[in-house]
Amino acid sequence: MKQYLKRYAKNFDYPLFFTVLLLSLFGLIMVYSSSMMVAIRKGEAPDFFYQKQIINLIVAFLGFIVAAFFPYKHYANKNIMMILTIILAVLFTWLKVAGHGAEDVGSQSWINVPGLGNFQPSEYSKLFIILYFAAAFYRKAQKYTFEKLQPTEIFYPIFLWILVVAGVAFETDLGAVIILCGIAVSVVASSGIPFKTFWKFFGVLAAFGAAILGILLLFKGELLTENRKGRILSYLNPFEYENGSGHQVANSYYAIGGGGLEGRGLGQSIQKLGYLPEPQTDFIMAIIMEELGVWGVLIVLIGLGFIIYKGFSIALRTKDPMARMIAAGIASWIGWQSFINLGGVTGLIPLTGVTLPFISYGGTSIIILSLAMGILINVSMFEKVERKKTQS
Repeated sequence: MKQYLKRYAKNFDYPLFFTVLLLSLFGLIMVYSSSMMVAIRKGEAPDFFYQKQIINLIVAFLGFIVAAFFPYKHYANKNIMMILTIILAVLFTWLKVAGHGAEDVGSQSWINVPGLGNFQPSEYSKLFIILYFAAAFYRKAQKYTFEKLQPTEIFYPIFLWILVVAGVAFETDLGAVIILCGIAVSVVASSGIPFKTFWKFFGVLAAFGAAILGILLLFKGELLTENRKGRILSYLNPFEYENGSGHQVANSYYAIGGGGLEGRGLGQSIQKLGYLPEPQTDFIMAIIMEELGVWGVLIVLIGLGFIIYKGFSIALRTKDPMARMIAAGIASWIGWQSFINLGGVTGLIPLTGVTLPFISYGGTSIIILSLAMGILINVSMFEKVERKKTQS
């Protein structure tokens, strides 16, 4: 154990760790700035969300430490994956039976866990799919050569992925569905399977996907909520629907325009004073732009960009297929989620309600992301050890 800790400390990925830490602390500052008026309107102290986010970060840091010290190869163990799968099934069953959501958006996306508060199964499902796919393909690679791998032999990963996507879709969480699709593509593409087998995989995936889509279309009255219709209608011209579905995007534009290049100054946002609903969550980037201008934007983009770069860089360097799939999956997750959030805030794409990684307020998001960063750092450590052995 002592030797393991010594080797761990020597190969620890400090640049990645401090980037995540600085982004999280910057997010904490912006949560405090953006949420003060929201807290007061709800009858709470001005630092209500700030204090809760501190607790979230403490729990997230503890989770990060555990994940960082836990060897990633253990996720290929069938018993561990069975436990993770059971947890996912329990969360989605719990959500269906006693889930909660905002009535004005028609969503049902979180459950109340005693002692932990609200928890979103869709956030857990992102990390689960990365680990499950990486473990499944790794075990297949150990048993077969990928050239001989048939689509029918990966039926269970495909089927489970479709069940997860369907479960998230019924939460009306379109952003998470897109991210889960991006994750699946990245993990499979980085598995090392030949191009021809890759297309066989997606042929089977498309067949099952079409069947599930047909079932979902039977419930389009439930899935295509009024709020989702409004988001689509207000996408091209949010100001036409400013008093309704375009309210958030329109006020996000006002925040961005009001901040200009230099920003109004930290704490000086106007849009957070009741114009932009829940600015500490999905639209926190609009407040950053309004208060800190281009400098605040650069802090976030450089930080997130570095994390994405490190993930793909680790994936390209490592010779271990499981490490490669995990690193590529986490990097694509951060990339897709950042793009969807920033695209929605700026009106580049329709709004989907996805949080900005490490910046937005939210316990589930920061905790699951921290677990993912711990796993990525563990992969990075073993990649360094592997590279040193090769060079010596």
